Amino acid sequence: MALEIIRTVNGIRKRVQKLKQAGKTIALVPTMGGLHAGHLSLISKAKDVADYVVVSIFINPKQFNNPEDLDTYPSNEEADLHNIEKLSADLAFIPSVKEMYPDEFATHVKVTAGIDILCDAHRPEHFAGVATVVTKLFLQVGADFACFGEKDFQQLFIIKRLVKDLNIPITIIPAPTIRENDGLAMSSRNERLGKSERLIAPQLHQIMQETRKQINAGMAIQMACKSAKEELESAKNFKVEYFEVRCGENMTLLETPQSDCRLFAAAWLGSVRLIDNISL
Repeated sequence: MALEIIRTVNGIRKRVQKLKQAGKTIALVPTMGGLHAGHLSLISKAKDVADYVVVSIFINPKQFNNPEDLDTYPSNEEADLHNIEKLSADLAFIPSVKEMYPDEFATHVKVTAGIDILCDAHRPEHFAGVATVVTKLFLQVGADFACFGEKDFQQLFIIKRLVKDLNIPITIIPAPTIRENDGLAMSSRNERLGKSERLIAPQLHQIMQETRKQINAGMAIQMACKSAKEELESAKNFKVEYFEVRCGENMTLLETPQSDCRLFAAAWLGSVRLIDNISL
């Protein structure tokens, strides 16, 4: 069966209404395109939990603080559709900016939990843009499930809180971070790494793993993170934004290990911002 493509809100709502009348469950995989193996794993997970899989492709301008970052974000609809079809997803929802944000659009959604820290401290209003577009997609598609990767753990935390606080009838399905063979967390932005930068990039994850071992062996969290940050900046040419341990349940900064804690890192390598997190 050929992949169905819908580009309007009215179109997706009518299609979903028919599916629900037929008793089908629906899973949504929200993406901004530039699909890689991480996105494809989300599609596979969506197929495991629902009868019908919708993949949305929308490069959301409201979550970009830097216009240049928006302009250079990878976009290849033909390749994305090929990958979606290859995994036998059922429908691609590809709205335009005008469709999502008509003239005089004046409503924004902002979650106040899990902000002013990590990525939000360095990308003001980014997660307000994420929360707004995700809320719109949930309301437009009306899916029973939505799949998100753990690589963007702060985003996942905020979306879970959004669903809980607004009583949105959808179940969030998290999926593990998918990595390259050398450990680099997969990201659409990795395409922008130069050859020499691509060789260096996996060292972020390697040093995170070393830091986890040090903390689990008894080294103080602050000391281990400080040492890792210094190594990344002095020897590896990274510009570190943050390197810290937080509770995965409520995102509280931790000074001593506890259950459900994670190590979070973000660092620039050239013009590319890399993020990663691992459990302790």
